[in-house]
Amino acid sequence: MNRILTILLATFSVAMVWPEFALASGGGGERLPLTDSAVGYMAILIFVVSYAFVMAEEVTHLRKSKPVLIAAGLIWVMVAAVYASHGMPHAAEVAARHNILEYAELFLFLLVAMTYINALDERNVFEALRAWLVRAGYGYRKLFWMTGVLAFFISPIADNLTTALLMCAVILAVGRDNTKFVSLACINVVVGANAGGAFSPFGDITTLMVWQKGIIPFQDFFVLFVPSAINWLVPASIMNFAVPDEKPAPSNEVIDIKRGGKRIIVLFLLTIATAVSFHNFLHLPPMMGMMLGLGYLSLMAFYLKKTHGNAEGKQGDRRKKYLVEREGNSNPVDIFSSVGRAEWDTLLFFYGVILAVGGLGFIGYLELVSGVMYGDWGATSANIAVGFLSAIVDNIPVMFAVLTMGPDMSEGQWLLVTLTAGVGGSMLSIGSAAGVALMGQARGQYTFGAHLKWAWAIALGYAASIYAHFLINAHSFEGIIKIP
Repeated sequence: MNRILTILLATFSVAMVWPEFALASGGGGERLPLTDSAVGYMAILIFVVSYAFVMAEEVTHLRKSKPVLIAAGLIWVMVAAVYASHGMPHAAEVAARHNILEYAELFLFLLVAMTYINALDERNVFEALRAWLVRAGYGYRKLFWMTGVLAFFISPIADNLTTALLMCAVILAVGRDNTKFVSLACINVVVGANAGGAFSPFGDITTLMVWQKGIIPFQDFFVLFVPSAINWLVPASIMNFAVPDEKPAPSNEVIDIKRGGKRIIVLFLLTIATAVSFHNFLHLPPMMGMMLGLGYLSLMAFYLKKTHGNAEGKQGDRRKKYLVEREGNSNPVDIFSSVGRAEWDTLLFFYGVILAVGGLGFIGYLELVSGVMYGDWGATSANIAVGFLSAIVDNIPVMFAVLTMGPDMSEGQWLLVTLTAGVGGSMLSIGSAAGVALMGQARGQYTFGAHLKWAWAIALGYAASIYAHFLINAHSFEGIIKIP
């Protein structure tokens, strides 16, 4: 029975575990053999059912956080009850607290990043970029490449979901009447955004998980730049020939960045530098640097509020009139409004899955999966398979499962799984948050079937990126890294 469960969990645990990075199997002490027990089977059933509801969100309209929050609570109730009945009332508590601590670090990090993105959005930074691209009057092929390039280079700083939504807005604004262009450009943006996020600790949740865990130093992620670029360039070059060689009518829309927008961009970059410095030089959690960066933004918001529409210096009424005309009836930056607009459903979803998978890890199932994938298959085969699994579900649960398993691998192998988990989701439109979001934004034009037609080209890019990693970063496959 253990063998059957191991095979099932190689699919479900690595493909359905969506948490961000709680190492759930922690807790120490004696463990009860629950993998072949009724509690263990029920825990798997609860998790699978809850994740089925997550995958059916588009149909049921039930927010994805709700089923996993319930699953997390039920799994830990069962685990805690069993341990308490065996005279170990605090074993489950220690393991659960370990998960909660890991989640808290991730939560605070992402909350600050989301707040900055929302503040930039409120200051019209993204809208101004969109309007500029639309106003430029480029042809479809040039826009195809420009949106792809921007997706690739913006996603390492922002997240791939925000980047994809921004680029899709541009695509729809200039080519809404050309379904073929919209479809190809959206595929290109999804691939570019996912590839761009794979070589930066800030570009994707999976890379953030690996970096915050201390497995790979910040600067070492950038050796994946070339493999990531190849992952995007190969399918983009192939799809380029199918993009209509036409030129849409340009738009005259002009959108100004609101006062303080450019300064907030600078503060966001400074916040990233602060988080990196905290981690690399002070050996403090990166989220502490991000929270300090939230302080930067708070002070800027306070300054903008105090000076909103005020006359300054000798310019007097002229300055006030300029500010009023520029800002219209808009409000000054409200830091708490930006915090409130964070993706709370996503943040709560991470909590639910982290705790739910934490329970499965504490029961012992992920150890079984690790034995099959990294013991029987080998690290390279397992890490390549991770990319294909992430195309079915998403890369976040896949990476969390790998981190929870904690296989002994070289830095090259950890970089490989970071790459494959990050870009593997591009092979199907449902394999990443960017793809799912764009199917809704460009409904009827960018579809699952349209993306599937080019899956072979994306798979070629996937294979080429893996080959490039082995070729360029061969030296990194020496030695073994132990998870801290």
